[in-house]
Amino acid sequence: MEVFRRKAGPRWVSTGQWLGIPYNKRMLTVDPHPLLDVRAFVTHFRHPLAEIQSPPEVQALMTLEAEAPLRSDDSVREAVRRLLRHGGFRAAGRSKPASEYLLKAVGEGRLESINLAVDVCNVVSLHSGLPISVVDVERAREPFRVGLAPAGASYIFNAAGQSIDLGGLLCLFEVEGPCANAVKDAQRTKTGPETRRTLSLIWGTIGLPGRAAQTEAWYRSLLEEQGATTEDVRP
Repeated sequence: MEVFRRKAGPRWVSTGQWLGIPYNKRMLTVDPHPLLDVRAFVTHFRHPLAEIQSPPEVQALMTLEAEAPLRSDDSVREAVRRLLRHGGFRAAGRSKPASEYLLKAVGEGRLESINLAVDVCNVVSLHSGLPISVVDVERAREPFRVGLAPAGASYIFNAAGQSIDLGGLLCLFEVEGPCANAVKDAQRTKTGPETRRTLSLIWGTIGLPGRAAQTEAWYRSLLEEQGATTEDVRP
């Protein structure tokens, strides 16, 4: 995996149009898919996450009333579900998109700070309505690929040892198999106290033109405001 530091210069505007360096969708190996508009980048943190506090301005965005450049609605939620259902996965109930889980958690007052990487991910996903995965690059083994999980595939997604059936669901794969998706990320590659480098994937859809690009721009801006460096990933 090659990484290229993003140069200063023009960025995405509100229409989602890129005014500077073109975004390369092939920064990861991505299997053909008629609806997917995946966006991805690597983040470098100056210190291990255990040594970085999630600032008040980030935590203040963990409410639906917060001012944000994006706002989710029923049309966004339906477009995301349509994306996940395309391979035969049932995106509902306990297997609903992570962005919908966040919406419910906020409504019930259960969304809490975890670490800077996860907090920013959750804030952007909550307001954009797009599911986002964030994995510790050092806990995964390259190469990475995005594609549909085969029937019978599964992984453990939390410390309690619970697993999710992945058949037909778009996933991020590493050498050991699927490790992240738009519903629940694998426990084995989640961020931890020592994490300093992450890979983020925004699970966008062509059914929402420009939204994945706008989401990426805001996401990277929030991270960079906290002193992190973000970089494009290309194959």
